[in-house]
Amino acid sequence: MINKEFPAVHFYDQDFVDLYDKTWSKIRDYWHEGNGKNGFTDQFFNYPQSKTLSQVEACMATFFLVYSNGFYPVHNILDTFYNKQEENGAIRALYDVETGKPVAMKGNPEGVHPPLFAIAEYNLYHKVGNKKRLKEVAPVLERYFDWVVETFRQENGLYAVPLSATIMDNAPRKHAHYMIDFNCQMAINALYMSAIGDVLNDKEMAFKYKRHFFSLKTRINNKMWHDEHGFFYDLDKNEKMVEVKTIASYWTLLAEVPNEDRAEQMIEKLQDPELFGTDHPFPSLAANEKGFSEKGNGWHGSVFPPMTFIVIKGLEKYKKFEFARECSIRHLYFVLDTLHLEDNTGGDLYEAYLPCQEGAAKWTGHSDFPRKGFLPYVGLSSVTLMIENILGLSISLPKKTVEWIIPTMEIIGIENLSLKR
Repeated sequence: MINKEFPAVHFYDQDFVDLYDKTWSKIRDYWHEGNGKNGFTDQFFNYPQSKTLSQVEACMATFFLVYSNGFYPVHNILDTFYNKQEENGAIRALYDVETGKPVAMKGNPEGVHPPLFAIAEYNLYHKVGNKKRLKEVAPVLERYFDWVVETFRQENGLYAVPLSATIMDNAPRKHAHYMIDFNCQMAINALYMSAIGDVLNDKEMAFKYKRHFFSLKTRINNKMWHDEHGFFYDLDKNEKMVEVKTIASYWTLLAEVPNEDRAEQMIEKLQDPELFGTDHPFPSLAANEKGFSEKGNGWHGSVFPPMTFIVIKGLEKYKKFEFARECSIRHLYFVLDTLHLEDNTGGDLYEAYLPCQEGAAKWTGHSDFPRKGFLPYVGLSSVTLMIENILGLSISLPKKTVEWIIPTMEIIGIENLSLKR
């Protein structure tokens, strides 16, 4: 049994419950004490073996740590980065755990990562219900937004960043200059900055970012959509499409970029086993691309839990709840297969998985891939997808609502989930 501080889930497949419990049982090892040298907050969340603190990993982790019933200070995760904000608004992608200084990234001199602070804060607001918090962090988020705009937006209104800024390190996107995922992430950033403005009753802020959102959405639709292929692509420096289908394009769904017709064409490809509908959904590279590897080979086909999470949440935007749940269940069965090995050698949770069979992904020449017990990523699957998509719960403390989509007549549920309001 998990510690009584955390919510307990009930599901007809006990293995899913064990997976959920396993996540919380490992979580203590991920909390560290800041010190005067690194300047981090009193408690910060990080993979125990990591020598750097990653912005994208921190933002992703908040989406499952909000379900800790406040036992862990989830706000501290983001505050650790806000406290490092520079005068020009910059917040870097990586910080050294020992010194607290920014870590240089090859080919990414500005150290930019997917700009996910606003959506993370908005999610925290709905799960924790602290409006005062939003008011306090809004100036930090605005300065950060302005820095990204000033540093990376080009004359055509799109954003150009290095590949490492997308975290898809070895993806076959060599000629890409305007990345579809980063541009959608900035659209998401603007969308949730506007939503925060609405919460704060700041009409000027809400309008400013909504205008930015629609402007970027229009550019993505006009320049990055391929009518014949029914897909969004990266662009090269000359704004010519780089016709390689990667999972990065599915940030468009979460960003609410495509209309219903275009979204349907994108979603069809998630169901096609020759594209993204492999046995284990969803591979980082379409299965019919020449660079696709059944071994994963990093971003050449591996299934990464955060990307599965992004796709699932994008499907929700277009009301594909049943398909989202079906894919969540299929994904968790593959995660379970590496946790309970038949040879009794002891399994684990991993950073990435194989796309066509059970097992952890592989990447030639990278012995440290995938990282074992990598909760910043897999916690999104074992906790967040379990609660929100498999049990079907949607919670908003400010709205004082709990929506429960009853997916099956089996006995399922959750207990001890703190709903203080």
